[in-house]
Amino acid sequence: MNRRAAPGGVSKAAAAGVSIAYNATLIALKVAAAIITGSVAILSEALNSTIDLVASVIAFVAVRTADEPADIEHPYGHEKVESVAASIEGILIIGGAVFIIVESIRRLMNGNTEVESLGLGIAVIAFSTLSAGAVSLFLRRQAERHESPALAGDAAHLGADALTSAAVLIALALVQITGTEQLDAAVAIVFSGFIVFTGLNIIRRAAGILVDESPPPEEMDRIEAAIARARANEPEVVGYHKLRARTTGRRRYIDLHVQFRTGTTLEQAHQRAHELRDAIEADLGDAEVLIHVEPESSRHDPAESPREFRAG
Repeated sequence: MNRRAAPGGVSKAAAAGVSIAYNATLIALKVAAAIITGSVAILSEALNSTIDLVASVIAFVAVRTADEPADIEHPYGHEKVESVAASIEGILIIGGAVFIIVESIRRLMNGNTEVESLGLGIAVIAFSTLSAGAVSLFLRRQAERHESPALAGDAAHLGADALTSAAVLIALALVQITGTEQLDAAVAIVFSGFIVFTGLNIIRRAAGILVDESPPPEEMDRIEAAIARARANEPEVVGYHKLRARTTGRRRYIDLHVQFRTGTTLEQAHQRAHELRDAIEADLGDAEVLIHVEPESSRHDPAESPREFRAG
């Protein structure tokens, strides 16, 4: 297992550790500001940072576990642990958003919308906006270096936080300018709605991986193009069908049935299938290809292939 830093960067675990330290510090600042100002919008920001902290811890554990090599109990590896972790994160996000929506509605109905010490609140959220953007950029760069879905998700989450923090900042500024304190709770409700959408989207993406959802059409087109390039050097190959693919973390698992020309011996077909597999894997990168060998007599018109499978 390789947990060393990529050239020019830090390790995945260290990058996730930076996110943990940042969110822990930000939570303390936001909770203090929410207590002093009584702002439900800042409270929602503090809760969101708490969720970010949980997400960062999940990412930290996930990037370490996902890199563990396959073993007897997990012969296909541990990459799906990142999707399990993402599902948990999505549930936490939605739960926190529902709490804020209920609290905001309660304050609006009770008329308890007073916001104090706006200057402090504005300063804390301004710091949150700028720092979240900076940490998000750092994590995005590390995610690209390591090709890490977990770090990329953490970066995207913090990037969204930077945008929503900017919205809260605008709300607090409007309260100070207009004196309409209800704007604080109203913005909190809108902001929480955005959090619910984010949580649902995270769960949907994670569920797609856990149930072996097929890659998008453009990715399948890329796989077929790689097969065509590799097939050009294998004259014994007359066609293929039942092409399927799934994605787990950054790795693709591809299987297909390949038909070989009549007269090709089993040994030759076996050797050519290995060469075809190696060429496809080298072309795509981070892919594992499984080929089932068939005779030419099993070939049919690709247009007659079942709709759920691709053929050529």
